[in-house]
Amino acid sequence: MTITLITGANKGIGFETARQLLELGHVVYIGARDVERGEKAAAALGARSVQLDVTDDASVSSALAAIDSAEGRLDVLVNNAGILGSEVLDGPTALRMFDTNAVGMVRVTEAALPLLRRSSNPTVVTVSSSLGSFWAVTNPDRPEFNLPLALYSASKAAATMLTVQYAKSQPGIKFNALEPGTTATDLTAGFGIGRPVEDSARVVVRLATLDADGPTGTFQDETGELPW
Repeated sequence: MTITLITGANKGIGFETARQLLELGHVVYIGARDVERGEKAAAALGARSVQLDVTDDASVSSALAAIDSAEGRLDVLVNNAGILGSEVLDGPTALRMFDTNAVGMVRVTEAALPLLRRSSNPTVVTVSSSLGSFWAVTNPDRPEFNLPLALYSASKAAATMLTVQYAKSQPGIKFNALEPGTTATDLTAGFGIGRPVEDSARVVVRLATLDADGPTGTFQDETGELPW
């Protein structure tokens, strides 16, 4: 059985990714800040839940310790938790955005590395965004060109760079980041845009189910590698 942890998985892309991976036979742990919401989501899917707040070191350590105790390893980590937040440009907002979208990835990944090293095919997938791509946000033909989300974009650029650096420093583990496509979730509700969450989750699932000789250190969408 493939043991998978998805952060921020009680709703949105994370929830649908969990559903699709369960269909493929994975044992899926739903990581959620709120215990009740996590347990409710897990019960609806037939998954397992762990309390996991990516901005809290103790919460992250406890969640990975629980998985270690129950499973002894981790095969797939999906760094999905993220916030769009307000676009107020001030220090507290920037710290909160980066703490969740970039630093949170580091917290969870570092705590997960010992468990991933026990897997025969360890894989880490980070849900990033082409809003963090210099190529996309400077290209008038791309939708990102007209979305002035400075802090979100910068934090996702950091997440993609962290993915590349982890791929270089951990050659035995596949690390890939992705642009899931503009999806109709709570994050995009204010813009009134987005495609069905099932389509975007399939991008995550593809990278979460790579063979042992699959790519690492890439930034992809459903069509393949993206410039950034």
